[in-house]
Amino acid sequence: MGVRRAVEMVLDAPRKHKGPISTYGPLIHNPQVLKLLEEKEISVINDIPEHGSGTILIRAHGVPPDVKENLEKVGFNVVDATCPRVIKVQSIIKRHAGHNYASIILGDKDHPEVVGLLGYAGENGYVIGSLNDLNSLPRFEKAIIVAQTTQNTHLFDKVRKLATDKFPHYKVFNTICDSTGRRQAEVKRLASSVDAILVVGGFSSGNTQRLAEIAEKTGKQAYHIETESDLRALDLKLLVSSRRIGITAGASTPNWTIKRVYRALEALSFKKGHGWRKLGFYIQRTMLLTNIYVSIGAGCLCYACTMLQGISQFLPYVIISILYVQSMHILNHLTGSESDRYNDPDRASFYKKHKIFLTALALISGGAGLITAYTMGPVAFLILFIMSIMGLSYNLRLLPRRFTGNRYFRIRDIPGSKTYLIAMAWGIVSSILPSLSALGTIGLSAVLIFLWSTSLVFVRTAFFDILDMQGDRIVGKETLATLLGENRTMRLLKTVQIASISLLLLSAVFGFISSLGFALLMCPVLLFFVLIAYERGYVLPGIRLEFLIETLFPLAGAIALVWSIFLMAK
Repeated sequence: MGVRRAVEMVLDAPRKHKGPISTYGPLIHNPQVLKLLEEKEISVINDIPEHGSGTILIRAHGVPPDVKENLEKVGFNVVDATCPRVIKVQSIIKRHAGHNYASIILGDKDHPEVVGLLGYAGENGYVIGSLNDLNSLPRFEKAIIVAQTTQNTHLFDKVRKLATDKFPHYKVFNTICDSTGRRQAEVKRLASSVDAILVVGGFSSGNTQRLAEIAEKTGKQAYHIETESDLRALDLKLLVSSRRIGITAGASTPNWTIKRVYRALEALSFKKGHGWRKLGFYIQRTMLLTNIYVSIGAGCLCYACTMLQGISQFLPYVIISILYVQSMHILNHLTGSESDRYNDPDRASFYKKHKIFLTALALISGGAGLITAYTMGPVAFLILFIMSIMGLSYNLRLLPRRFTGNRYFRIRDIPGSKTYLIAMAWGIVSSILPSLSALGTIGLSAVLIFLWSTSLVFVRTAFFDILDMQGDRIVGKETLATLLGENRTMRLLKTVQIASISLLLLSAVFGFISSLGFALLMCPVLLFFVLIAYERGYVLPGIRLEFLIETLFPLAGAIALVWSIFLMAK
C-alpha cells in the first residue's frame, strides 16, 4: 500500500503541483520504476541544495525530520510520500524519545527507512541486526524495540522473545508492515503446493531479498528476478516441466511488472509445448491481438439484440457491428497505445510490428461497414458515419490549448470517457441502429435492450481498466478505475451487473422483450461471478481471463441461435 501510494503520488504530481518535480532520494527500491520516473523527467535529488524550486516528494521510506524542514527552508514545495506504516513507527519513536527512552531499531543500518527512524530517536537511537547485537548493547533503564517495516518476521519474533526473557521492562512494538508479514507467511504456504517459486522485485530491495531467502529455505526451486526478461536466463526446462509455479513479489514491485511476468509464464508453457495446445494458444492470442474475437463478440451481441426485438433481417446489422468494432478498436490501439507498453507489451510489440497491415485492416473494415450501412438506407448510414467520425477523432486534438488549458483538448482527455463511449458505441450499433433502420422507431424494447447491452459492455471495459490501472496512470490516462480506485470501481461494476440482471429479467417477465431474455440472463450472471472470482484471487490477469471475458459475447449469440432454432422446431 505504501509503495503504491508513493508511486501514484509522484505520477499525479505533474498535474497537481508546481514543477519541476523531483524526489528526495530514490522513491522506492525498484529500478524499473526509477527508470520510468526518469523518462517522465522526474529527477532524484540526494543532497539539499542552497536554493530549491518546484515540488519535491519525500521517498516512501521517509527521512529524518530535519531533512524535511531544511527542504522547505530552501524553497521546495514538499509533498510527503512516506508510507503511513513508516510514519506510525516514526511517531512511536518520537513520542518515547521525548520521555528519554532509548530506541532500539531492528533493521539494516544503511537502509533509508532506518536512517530516517534514527533521526526521530536523536542521540538515543541504536540499530541491531541480530540477537548478538541486542545482547551487546548496554542495559537501558527505559527502552523501546521497534522494527524496520519490511524486516524478517521470524527474526523479530526471536528478538521479542529474548527481550521478554532478559529485558522484561523494555517496550516491544511489532511495527513490521502486516502486508510484509503476510507475504512472508504466504511464501511458506505457497511452497507446499508448487514445484518452483519466482520472487519478482529489485535486486537491491531488502524485503524482496528476504522473500527470496525464505523461498529458498522451503527446499523448492526458487528464483529472484526483476522483470520477465530475466526468465530467459533461468532453467526454462524446469519452469516448463513444473506443474505449478508460485509467484510472489517485493513491496516495491509495481503491479505491471508482476503482470508481465505472469503473462510471460502463461505463454511459456504453450510456446514450449507441442500439438493442439500450442496451436490453440497462438490462435487465441492472435484473435485477441487483432481484435477479431472482440468484433465477432460484437456481432454476436447484435444478433442477440435483434432477436430480442423480433427483427428477422438481422444479418446486415451483425456485419455492420463486426466491421465497426473491428475498425474502431484497431485504430484506437494504433493511435493511443502508450499504456500497452506496461499493461501488455506483447500487444504493443504486435501493433508496432504489423502497423501497416493493421492500419489497412482497420480502414477496409470501416469502409466495408459504411458501405453495408448505406445499402440498409440513409438512417443506418448516417448513424454509423457519425459514430465512425467520433471514433476516429477520439485520440485527435480537437481544440486549441488556449481554449482548454493544459488538459482537455481531445475526447480521450475527458476522465473516464473511454469506458462510457465504448459501451455506448456497442449499445447503439447492436440495438439502436437495427431498431431505427428496420422498425423506423426506437420503442421501449429497444431502449431496454440498449441499456442491457451497454451495461454488459460497460462492465467488460471497466474491468479491463482495473487490470490496466498502473499502466494507464503512468501515461496519464484517466480511466474510471484510476479515478475511483480498484475497490470502488469493483463495487460499481457489481452494482451495474445486478441492475443489468434485474432489467433483463423484468423486461422478459412483463413481455417488453422476447422470452429469449430469460436465457440471456446467463451472460450477466456469469460476468458477475467472474468479478467475484477475480476479487477472491481465483483467476489472475492474463490471456485466459481476457479470453473468458470476451467469450461472454459469442455466448450471447450462441444462446440466441439455439433459442431461434428451438422456436423454428416448434
